[in-house]
Amino acid sequence: MKRILTLALSLFLFCAFAPTAMADEAPDAPKVVNINSADAETLATLHGIGPSRAEAIIAWRDANGEFVSVDQLTEVRGIGATTIEANRDILSVE
Repeated sequence: MKRILTLALSLFLFCAFAPTAMADEAPDAPKVVNINSADAETLATLHGIGPSRAEAIIAWRDANGEFVSVDQLTEVRGIGATTIEANRDILSVE
């Protein structure tokens, strides 16, 4: 009986904490991306941003200076409000 209780408790603890631990270790999910300093490879990991749009962000930044807000990304050709909203939680200008 003691073994069954130990097994049940271990299984409960594993199920309760494993998803959280796995989410913290996701290598493909960037924590925060600073659009003023991120390289093309990092920018391309964002939802709706591929390699060509990542390069367009960098080209805009080189031509115009730093972004003052995340919403200013709409000035980059091919990036709209939907793309910004999909990434808003992880985008930063600082």
